[in-house]
Amino acid sequence: MSRTRPLPPVLRVVVWILRPIFMVVTRRDWRGDEHLPTSGGYVIAANHLSYTDPFLLGHWLVDHDIPPRFLVKDPLFAVPVIGRLLRMAEQIPVYRGTGLAAESLRAAIHAAEAGSIVTIYPEGTMTRDPQGWPMSGRDGAVRTAHAAGVPLVPVAQWGPQAIMWPYRREFRLFPRKTIHVRAGAPIDLSDLGEHPTQAQFHAATDRLMDAITALQSQIRGEVPTSPRIDVRTLSKPKTRYEES
Repeated sequence: MSRTRPLPPVLRVVVWILRPIFMVVTRRDWRGDEHLPTSGGYVIAANHLSYTDPFLLGHWLVDHDIPPRFLVKDPLFAVPVIGRLLRMAEQIPVYRGTGLAAESLRAAIHAAEAGSIVTIYPEGTMTRDPQGWPMSGRDGAVRTAHAAGVPLVPVAQWGPQAIMWPYRREFRLFPRKTIHVRAGAPIDLSDLGEHPTQAQFHAATDRLMDAITALQSQIRGEVPTSPRIDVRTLSKPKTRYEES
């Protein structure tokens, strides 16, 4: 596969520093490469497990010749130095719950239309599921892919939570963890038509989350035993989530 755009200079530096470290401190189980389009822009929708996700999923992206381009919560762009680096790396701010929320979606759509590969966490936050299963999703990934007319590729990951469990501060790099990433076949959005209803977007998002959950089930060799958590019912995240 060829890159749709070159790595921004700041990302080249980050990759130069971090990739050799990840090659030493993690094992990698990456499957489903055949489902990744070989040209043009598209949207990757992945489950969100850990604060380490952007780095570890970024490793997978870079090794598949995909320049990492994420939708990132806008408060990070206000942090000195970090915000500047994110802009230099061409990441896309998400202004959730404000009048600028639509700008984030338009930026993602424009990027995909222009041939970029945009990675979105449809849950919008790290999972609160005690077993680490995906929650329900918001419809931004589906809307972006539909509006841009590009494929929507589901991706499941498992392993980052072993390094850093959601909402915990403990960092457990050793013993060396295996980072599993599995891509699935693009989600069929042909039923949405030209002017989808909100109900259709919700149904397509449910299909997306079903696909991501099924991919994670393949990795883990098990299935969820409790109903999927609805992200719209969540309160402020706990700082220490109970791992079982």
